[in-house]
Amino acid sequence: MKPSPFILLCATGLFAIFSSTISKSPALPLFTSYLGGDPSMVGMVAAVSAFTGIVASIPAGILADRWGRKRLLVISAIIFASAPFLYLLVTKIWQLAIIRFYHGLATAIFVPVAMALIAGLFHGERGERMGWFSTATLFGRFMAPVIGGAIIGAMALNPEIGYKVVYLVCGGAGILVLLLALKIPDPNGGAKNYQNWKETLRAFKTVISNKEILFTSVVEAAILFAYGTFETFLPLYSLKIGLSAYIVGIFLSAQVITLALAKPVMGRFSDKHGRRPQIFAGAIIGAVCIGAFSFFTSFVPLLVLSVSFGLSLSIVTSATAALIADLSKKETHGVAMGTLGSIMDMGHTTGPLISGFIAAYFGLAFSFVGASVILLFFAFVFLWGTIHHQAVIS
Repeated sequence: MKPSPFILLCATGLFAIFSSTISKSPALPLFTSYLGGDPSMVGMVAAVSAFTGIVASIPAGILADRWGRKRLLVISAIIFASAPFLYLLVTKIWQLAIIRFYHGLATAIFVPVAMALIAGLFHGERGERMGWFSTATLFGRFMAPVIGGAIIGAMALNPEIGYKVVYLVCGGAGILVLLLALKIPDPNGGAKNYQNWKETLRAFKTVISNKEILFTSVVEAAILFAYGTFETFLPLYSLKIGLSAYIVGIFLSAQVITLALAKPVMGRFSDKHGRRPQIFAGAIIGAVCIGAFSFFTSFVPLLVLSVSFGLSLSIVTSATAALIADLSKKETHGVAMGTLGSIMDMGHTTGPLISGFIAAYFGLAFSFVGASVILLFFAFVFLWGTIHHQAVIS
């Protein structure tokens, strides 16, 4: 019995995100330091792939709509399969930065194209299916640091060999991604969606001129701004208040598990009860949770907040991509998901940067308050935009 296209896509997503994550967590900062990089260099190299996501997601979506999603999926899989082996040749930091840019293209292409593929295959259960796909990728994201850290720890006496083994494992996962991607059937039969670039450009303008798509993308960027603040500064805050690194790991793992379990459920909920109220409610809950971190200094409250913030993240993100798919035509799902991916990456990337300035001037606790205010503001911007849009339609 052959697996369904959706199961194949979920399996591809799991190994793709596993491969992407094990290349950087925890290997990348350690490898950069091993090559002689100072903290600023570590930050620069880490930011390269995030920058790739910002600039490449929309072009990837446009090309997916024009050339077909299967073709773009295979292109991203080729990058997943080839990039890890280039790390084995690195001897300079500038070489590592170039490879990170190339490797970053894989995720920048894969995620919006895969979401567009799901949006095209499903309608009534779109949110739930997107939730299951996200859960598959989260399992890959969860396993990667554990395996990567275990390899590096086991070979601590010879770190160079340890890094090479990590990138060989990364490459093996990338090859699996390519093999699985080739098995996914092409829903368009290889046909192009557009006859010429003029029509492609017109479709792109239609998407970016849809204010509700932009409002939805921005509110997701806002909650990922808060998430970037959480994952960057909660470890520092926890250590400052006397909690151990082991406890920090529990906070982060509990949140990932919450996300993985809740996303399909919340996606299904949005299918049945509407996406807009769910997005607004999730953003408000997230704003309350991220701000509350600054008021507690003991294990149990911080664990509850970590789980609750993970739940709010699943409430919002399980509905945003599905709403954007609802708001766009089937032939423009690629560019719509690319737009979401680009704006989303902006939020995730700027979160640690802006919150870092807040933490430097006002203290670590205030970084959470700042993220809360920003998320709260954009939650109401989304609410206003949604109400205004519905009033215009009426």
